[in-house]
Amino acid sequence: MIAFIIWCLISCVFIGIGISCLFSKKPAGFWANAEAPEVTDIKKYNRAMCKLWCAFGIIMMLLGIPLLDGQNSPLVFITVFGILLEIVGLMIVYVLVIEKKYREKN
Repeated sequence: MIAFIIWCLISCVFIGIGISCLFSKKPAGFWANAEAPEVTDIKKYNRAMCKLWCAFGIIMMLLGIPLLDGQNSPLVFITVFGILLEIVGLMIVYVLVIEKKYREKN
């Protein structure tokens, strides 16, 4: 139960990041220690980033449900492999959809 609560709190942090992207006046960054790209429409870009991070947090929370089954449950593999696939999907959606759509063309 404690592991699920911690998992949900971390998921809420990602949802909070998404909400902060929505209210940001400058383009929200995705990669750590990297500048955000120059975008054509900051408001729409930040809205897309908000949706991306909030969806990530909600799906992460759902992937934590097997943690409620107990410490030695084989269902925890769903959580482990699910979060790995979700992170890869997060990067793919950002690079191929969001950044491609809103990056300023030079």
